[in-house]
Parts: sequence; structure tokens; C-alpha cells
Amino acid sequence: MNEARQESSSPRPRRHGQAPNPLLVLDVVGLTPQLLAHMPRLSAMAGEGSYRPLGTVLPAVTCAAQSTFLTGLTPQEHGIVGNGWYFRELGEVLLWRQHNALVSGEKLWDAARARHPGYTVANVCWWYAMGAGTDWTVTPRPVYYADGRKEPDCYTRPPELHDELTDALGTFPLFHFWGPGADIVSSRWITEATRHLLRTRRPDLALCYVPHLDYDLQRYGPDDPRSHRAAAELDAVLAPLLDDADAEGRTVIALSEYGITRVDRAVDINRALRREGLLEVHTQDGMEYLDPTTSRAFAVVDHQLAHIYVRDPADLDAARAVVESLDGVAEVLDERGKKAHSLDHPRSGELVAVAEPRAWFTYYYWLDDAHAPDFARLVEIHRKPGYDPAELFMDPLDPYVRLRAATALARKKTGMRYRMAVVPLDPSPVRGSHGRLPGRSDEGPVFICSRPGVAEGPGLLPATDVKSLLVNLALGEHT
Repeated sequence: MNEARQESSSPRPRRHGQAPNPLLVLDVVGLTPQLLAHMPRLSAMAGEGSYRPLGTVLPAVTCAAQSTFLTGLTPQEHGIVGNGWYFRELGEVLLWRQHNALVSGEKLWDAARARHPGYTVANVCWWYAMGAGTDWTVTPRPVYYADGRKEPDCYTRPPELHDELTDALGTFPLFHFWGPGADIVSSRWITEATRHLLRTRRPDLALCYVPHLDYDLQRYGPDDPRSHRAAAELDAVLAPLLDDADAEGRTVIALSEYGITRVDRAVDINRALRREGLLEVHTQDGMEYLDPTTSRAFAVVDHQLAHIYVRDPADLDAARAVVESLDGVAEVLDERGKKAHSLDHPRSGELVAVAEPRAWFTYYYWLDDAHAPDFARLVEIHRKPGYDPAELFMDPLDPYVRLRAATALARKKTGMRYRMAVVPLDPSPVRGSHGRLPGRSDEGPVFICSRPGVAEGPGLLPATDVKSLLVNLALGEHT
């Protein structure tokens, strides 16, 4: 143990009314048993405390899994059927919404407050944060200027926390949180923001989302040395936060939503539906846009799962035949299949496709790249009608991509409008994905606790058990 940890080894006295066992819950995206071997600090915590493979939900993606952790419900019950879906009442595909009211069910903090009035919670970058009943909230939120510029920033509650964190840590590093520049910088900022809240607010529960493993594992695959280095890098960044928690006597839980597995096949569901006359587009300025309101069938893809929305029941068989014929599709779930996987919710597609283990789904619907919409070459998570992991890359086929990126950055720095059109339209560089249920426990998520004897039992810890486990642990009722 180093000197800093020795000097602060005595737990601080709890504030009046604080819950018996303050918690720090780390959502370490993509953490698997395989990656723990490259993360000595988390490995030590697992060895000295508790460790168990963790179950996940279908789809095994961020928004669905986090909502299950926080409500104890399945997607069929809490309604988060992916990172986005087709909003039938609006006629639009929307991903990465942020309002907590989209999530049905009692949240973890409400359950804790029912048994311990005054229970306090800080949420640093877990999703559906806006409008949630947490005491302190930090979530990515760019500034969208009227002239079209997008600048890094975050949303906080209470509002004064924004300037407090910005003064201490700098502006939230949005372009390091997602896109070709995504790297350890964002996870370091998030970790330091969490440390700041632990020092200054001392919440009963602190939720901290660290995304770093998501990047290189999707870029290079889970077995690549660069992914192993990313794991070691993140472990080092987390160490000061773990030291702070240890000094405070705070119990630490580290869990993950999914494991990322190697892929080498991209499946173009929407292009296949279009070729069969089921998907329609409209054209403006030579660019083609998906028209969900007139399409007979189209897919909202989310990594290795796709919701297929079919307007007329008479077209169900035709849409299913198209999707089932595609190389890389493992199964297509109908109403019975969705119920079996607890994915039977009005927001789900009429059909749900699940990819084979080494395959994933693109959102592409155009048949000629010359007619791709301009947002296809940008990092535009809110305009694309599906998830696009190619946003993690700069186009390797464009010899001038870095020059054009530098020119756009120069325009940005002078306050001018700019377009960072660097994303490839070729999905082949992607080497890692997730979303389907893991085939083996060593490829799936994990649950680690700094206290021994927590969550013991055979097999996987069900994701639906996480909420009650955390509440009982926080209130000192865990046995």
C-alpha cells in the first residue's frame, strides 16, 4: 500500500443521515473475465472481494442493460428495447434519447429512499440521466448553435455544478467520448468528476460510467494487443478513484453491460429490404433519406440486433423471408420469440433479427454511395437511423482525410461553420461488436464487489437481480 493510501486509511465519519454503506458503482463498459487479466487493480479487487459472471439482456447494449440494472426489470417491462427505436407516434427513428421518463418502473434510488428517506445519489454519465430523480447529475450534452456548429459540453443538475466541474477539469471532452478521436481522455474526465463529487457531496450512491473499453475493442477486436493496452490504461485511470473509495470506507461495485466479441461480417439488412421493394427512400439534393412512414418494412439496427418494423401485417412473411435469407443472421424473432427473450414491448419491431456470433448489422439503406446522405460521413448519432461503429474510424480509403479534418478543425477554432466529413462508408474495419447474448461466460459481463461474500451463487448473476442487491447492500441488509 502506498503512502497516500496509508495516510487516508481511516474511514471518514459519515454525515448525518448517510446510509449505512455508501456505494460506488462503476459501469466498466465491455469488461469481461478475459480482460481482467490485463487490469491488475480490478483483478485484485475481484480476488480480495467478490466476483461472479453477470447475465445480461437481449439486446446486450448500453441503454437496455443499464435500465435493467436500475429497475430490476426486463426490456419487455421497462421499455428500453435498445439504444433507440422507431417512434411510431412521431414517424421517426431516434437513438440516444436522454429523458429518464422513457424508462418505466421504480428506479434504484426510489427503492432506497422508500426504506431510507434522504438517500442521495450522484449519476456521472449513466444514460437516461436527464429528468431522473438523482441529486447530482452529469451527462454529455453538446452545445448546438443556431449556425449548425456542435461544441463539446455537458448537462448538470444542479446547474451550478456545470461551471464547478468545468473550472476544475476543463470542458467535457465530447470528441474523446465518441468518434475517431475517442480515447482515454473522456474516461479520465468522468473519473475525476466522480472523485470531485465524492469529495464535495459525499453521496450515498455514486454511479460512474467509464466507456474506454468500448473503443478499441470495437476497432480492433477483444484479442488485439491494442485492446489489452486499453484495459491496462483504464485500470490505471480508475486507481485514484478506487483509492478514494477505500479511504472513505465506501464499497465499490464494478460491473459491465456486455462483452465485445470479434466480428468479421457486416450484414446490410436495409439494403436487402430495399432491393425487394419493402423499404422506401426520398431524395433531396441528390441524397437519399430513409422514409419510415411509407416503407413497408425497414430495420433499426443496434450492433448485433435489429428491430424490423413492418407497417402491414400482410408483409410480415415477405420481410421475414428477406431477413432470414441473409448470410450472418442467426434467427428472426416473431411475437413468440420476442416473448421468450423478454423483448415483447410495443416499441420493439414486429420482427427482431439477431446476428450470428461473428456478424453485425449496418444501418445502410442506399444502394450507391454517390447517393448517401451527407450525415453518413459524419459523427451524427442523432441523425442516423441506426448505430454506426464506423464513426470510430477515419476513412482509410481517403488519402486526404487527415488534411480535411485539420482544415475543418481550423475553421472550428475560428468560430466558422465546419463539416468533419471523415467517417468511412466501408464497414470492414470494424472488428468487435455486441448485442446478442454471449455464447460463453468468459465473453460476457462481470460483477465485482470490494466486499467478500456478495452475490455468491452458482451460474450467472441475473441482471434483474442487480437493483435489489445494490439496495440491500447500501442499506446494510446484505447477508
